[in-house]
Amino acid sequence: MTLAVHYTAARTLDTAPASSVEPGPGEVELAPAYVGICGTDLHIFHGDMDARVATPAVLGHEMSGRILRVGPGVEGWAPGDAVTVMPLRWDDTCPACRAGHRHVCQHLDFIGIDSPGAMQQRWTVPASTLIRLPESLALDRAALVEPTAVAVHDVGRARVTEGEKVVVVGGGPVGVLIALVAQAAGAEVRVVELSAHRRSLAEGLGLATWDPAADDIGALVGAWTADAGADVAFEVSGAAGGVHTAVEVLGVRGRLCLVAIHPRPREVNLHRFFWRELTLVGARLYDRSDFEKAVALVADGTVPADRLISKVVPLTQALAAFEALESGGDVMKILLDCTDGTDHCDDTQGAAV
Repeated sequence: MTLAVHYTAARTLDTAPASSVEPGPGEVELAPAYVGICGTDLHIFHGDMDARVATPAVLGHEMSGRILRVGPGVEGWAPGDAVTVMPLRWDDTCPACRAGHRHVCQHLDFIGIDSPGAMQQRWTVPASTLIRLPESLALDRAALVEPTAVAVHDVGRARVTEGEKVVVVGGGPVGVLIALVAQAAGAEVRVVELSAHRRSLAEGLGLATWDPAADDIGALVGAWTADAGADVAFEVSGAAGGVHTAVEVLGVRGRLCLVAIHPRPREVNLHRFFWRELTLVGARLYDRSDFEKAVALVADGTVPADRLISKVVPLTQALAAFEALESGGDVMKILLDCTDGTDHCDDTQGAAV
């Protein structure tokens, strides 16, 4: 028997023995090594997605691991291969799929939300979801490929180009990843973030930051851009104030990329959109090319994944990890170690907790 973490009700996680599922045709059985906890997992933990998530549910979609077994008809993969998973299953029949936008399939199965995820020691998935990892990439760092793929997709949706001035509103894990990917594309980037810890972490990664509680963001943008305004803004905070800031910093024909999930409608200064001919684009999930680019960015150190990992804890400590993340404080990304049930793991070297 192996272990799995099950979400059973709001703020309730049960780590218990679970049976592995033999891979069928076109499937593989994985041994997850590390699984990241993301904001969506926290929403589920709080009970906010009970209308969608069928309990008991195994969460987790940010992962790395190795193949244990391959099912009939699977070619190109073998036991021992290091992989991550692009956790999307689409139907290939809906209007979105037929138009070539399968990642936003109208009947999308997001694995780890709509079907069992990676917070378990044995996980069977379609071979079509696998993304190969280089053997040189440590598996703990590889667990950040999925959120990096989100950032790659976001930067692509916003059409960021070299020399543009970009403001990222929200310096959590995805905000920092967007800033790093945009900077790698040649943009000049500023991160707007309230948390002193997150600003310090971002600055340690070579990113410039602004504190909206202490700084006049409008004045700073004016001085930075010679009063032209930013070319692109990313709203990653999920807060009403963040929406206001992201709109106000933009110059003529600026692009606002909405990344955060807002639980309720927000007021938006539409006059600003009219007056400056602004563009709003949504960004959701990723496709295979985003994942493959993310693997390269993490593997070559452009995204220093190890410095974003605040803590690694055993799978058996999942509840404490969720509680640490929801409390805020000096935590960026927590990984669950699925390799065993002991308490041998501590803070990642060089990471702040």
